[in-house]
Amino acid sequence: MLAAGASVAAPVLAQVDVGDASLMRKLVPADRLEQSAAQQYRQMLAQARAKGALLDTSHPQAQALRAIAQRLIPFALPWNERAQHWRWDVQLIASQQINAFCMPGGKIVFYTGILDQLALTQDEAAMVMGHEMAHAVREHARERIAKTQATSTGLSIGAQVLGLGDWSDVASNIGTQLLTLKFSRSDETDADLVGLEMAARAGYNPAAAVSLWQKMGNATGKRQGGLAFLSTHPTGPERIRALQDNVPKVQRLYEEGRKKL
Repeated sequence: MLAAGASVAAPVLAQVDVGDASLMRKLVPADRLEQSAAQQYRQMLAQARAKGALLDTSHPQAQALRAIAQRLIPFALPWNERAQHWRWDVQLIASQQINAFCMPGGKIVFYTGILDQLALTQDEAAMVMGHEMAHAVREHARERIAKTQATSTGLSIGAQVLGLGDWSDVASNIGTQLLTLKFSRSDETDADLVGLEMAARAGYNPAAAVSLWQKMGNATGKRQGGLAFLSTHPTGPERIRALQDNVPKVQRLYEEGRKKL
């Protein structure tokens, strides 16, 4: 398990403008969601291990990812109080899939395909990880599931808040949902910008966020490998322009972060 870097005691002033996280997420119990995510995570790793696809933590790429996480985690904590108590972990799975994600509770998975087929630099890999960690600390999955469940069951917000909704039905298939969730455009923008700031504070070049999504766009055109990541994280000119507009906002944070390394 990775250290949570609890030395960060209070939120720092955000340089990117993303507003407050949605209150809708509170309709789903965070602890139950994190427990379900941890269970799905264990099952996923067991399946990968059985296939010989789970790479040892001594693998150079796995070590590099864990080093990135150690730098990013302290700057993720101010965005979510619960994150200070998460048992963060990073695993690398051998697969041609272009994919990576961070589950609620800080469980991070990368596939070798996203590293190899996109030839990611360390800074670009940090931008991917920061983006995925941002989804977790901003609780986008919790919000998506709450909205989906409330709509599908017809339960009122009041009933959910009072605990009258049947969470057990949701929990029974939550693992599958977590791996197939498609976030909204606003969620993606939120994760892009929060991840950008987190990575910049950790000393990773914010310009890498732009080159990362340019590579993603090229991969979409070439249809390289499995495009699981791009199916849930569509790229495009608007996304790249938004990042370009925000890179100057975090440039000073990057320069300060580099001095501390």
